[in-house]
Amino acid sequence: MRKLVTTAVAAGLLFGGMGAAAADSWHEVALFKTTGAHFAEGKYTWEPIENHQGAFHIKGQLRDVGMDDNHNVYLQVKVHGYGWNRFDGVQKKTVWIDKLVHDGATRYTSTADVRVCQNRGSLHPDNCSPTRHFERK
Repeated sequence: MRKLVTTAVAAGLLFGGMGAAAADSWHEVALFKTTGAHFAEGKYTWEPIENHQGAFHIKGQLRDVGMDDNHNVYLQVKVHGYGWNRFDGVQKKTVWIDKLVHDGATRYTSTADVRVCQNRGSLHPDNCSPTRHFERK
């Protein structure tokens, strides 16, 4: 009888864990682009509360597509309306971005905004893609 109960409990935990893993799976992100900068092959997920404080996790390729403009590119991510986190690219190259962003004051992050930008120097405003908003469901 104990073995039967133990097996039933183990099966319940296994299938329950599979459901939680499916809820926090990776989601594709459409191309972010602006003049001179692309964020391609992007994916995001919401980490579980127990891992990385429930952070917003984003990854993809940050690409400088304006090869002759001598400007750098960067990805910006912010959570819960706090300030932007900036992740710089490399001029005239493509770099892999894999970043976790969270608000340390809350148990988990529930909203995030993302955009890609081209740094045009101090005299000109930066070019940024439209900001996309993500919510934990």
